Amino acid sequence: MSKNNTVKLTLDPKQPPPLTEAQKSRLSALATLPDDQIDTSDAPFRPDAVWMKAAEQLPHTKKQITLRIDAEVLDFFKDSGKRYQSRMNAVLRSYVEAHKAHAK
Repeated sequence: MSKNNTVKLTLDPKQPPPLTEAQKSRLSALATLPDDQIDTSDAPFRPDAVWMKAAEQLPHTKKQITLRIDAEVLDFFKDSGKRYQSRMNAVLRSYVEAHKAHAK
């Protein structure tokens, strides 16, 4: 592909393009479905979308510890960008909350 036929678009997340009537209709139909009936198989895996929101809601009291982590796990989180330790903490917090709910 040459530079002559390449088009670059920049979207402003604060001002997304308006939805078409067809898009609005599809969203309305999805809103009525239970979560387990929505096909998400084509959705890309985005750990930041979930874990960063969780990291923002964590309490600010933390303890410094020494912890041995598999190199592959550590590399995965480091490669995901800044605040990787907060994301790791958010994953662990999510695990704890899920297991607290099952223990009751």
